[in-house]
Amino acid sequence: MKLLVIEDNAAMQTTLQRSFERRGFKVVICDDGAKALGRWHAAVPDVVLLDLSMPGQDGLDVLAQARAEGLTTPVIIITARGTLGDKILGLNTGADDYLPKPFDLDELEARIRALVRRQGQASEGFRAAEAPSFCGLRADADSGAVYHHGQPLDLPPREAALLRALLVRPGQAVAKDRLFELVFADAADAQPDAIEVVAYRLRKRLAATGAKLVTLRGLGYLLQADD
Repeated sequence: MKLLVIEDNAAMQTTLQRSFERRGFKVVICDDGAKALGRWHAAVPDVVLLDLSMPGQDGLDVLAQARAEGLTTPVIIITARGTLGDKILGLNTGADDYLPKPFDLDELEARIRALVRRQGQASEGFRAAEAPSFCGLRADADSGAVYHHGQPLDLPPREAALLRALLVRPGQAVAKDRLFELVFADAADAQPDAIEVVAYRLRKRLAATGAKLVTLRGLGYLLQADD
C-alpha cells in the first residue's frame, strides 16, 4: 500500500515514514503545497495524508484542486487545526477523514486501512465503467495504468503521466508548465523543455489509437480525436 504524506514538519515526516515503512507501507513525502498535486499525480497513492498548514499552497486549496481535477484518492487530513469548524470545512472540501494532531499511529493505520477497504468495495465492478474514456483510452485512477479498448498500453512512466493528465479533460488545452509539474514532480533537476520530449514520444505512441496529441502554441497540449 502506498501513502503520500503531504507534510512540511520534518519530525512528523520522519515519524510517519519510519513507522509506516515498518508496517509494510511505501511512503512518498512532499513538503511543499505548491508541488503536492504534481507529486500526487506521479505517485498514484492509495491514501493521502494531508497537513493543512503547508508552505507554497494551503492544504485545503490542494485538496479542492485535486478533487476538481478528478483525483478520487482517499484523503485523511492530519493537522493541528482541531476545531469542529475546521473539521467540517475539511470534510466539505473533499477529505474522507480528519484526525487532529497529536494522534496515535495505530489509530491512524486503522483509519487508513478502513478507507482502503471502503474504496475497494465502492469501486468493485464500477471502476472501469466510471473511468473517463477518450477514443478508447482510459486511465485507471487507482493503479495509474492506461488502457486502450481494455488492453494495457505499455508506456514509460513519464509518458503515462502525461497521458493521464491530458485524459482528465480531453479536448481542452493544458498548459505546458502545469504538465511539467505533473510529469516531472520527482525530478528536481529537470528543465521545463523536457516536457516537449515526452510529448513528442507520446505523440508517436498514440498514432494507432485514434487519438492525437496536439500542440497549441502559447497554450499547451490537448488530446483530440484523429479524424
